[in-house]
Amino acid sequence: MTDLCNRDGASRLAAKIQDFWRKRGFDVVVETKDEGFVSTMRSARTDIRSNMINGMPTKFGAAEAR
Repeated sequence: MTDLCNRDGASRLAAKIQDFWRKRGFDVVVETKDEGFVSTMRSARTDIRSNMINGMPTKFGAAEAR
């Protein structure tokens, strides 16, 4: 099972999300943010942040907007 909460896993997931929406003509910004050690998880955590709202893109890509 892949850990999507560590830095490498979160980076791969962020790239997949961005690529998924770009192929469908949307401009989505997805970034990772290191949150440091979380006592309840007993490990460090990396979050994914995007400019999407409720999991949906907010604007079309530059090529499709013309």
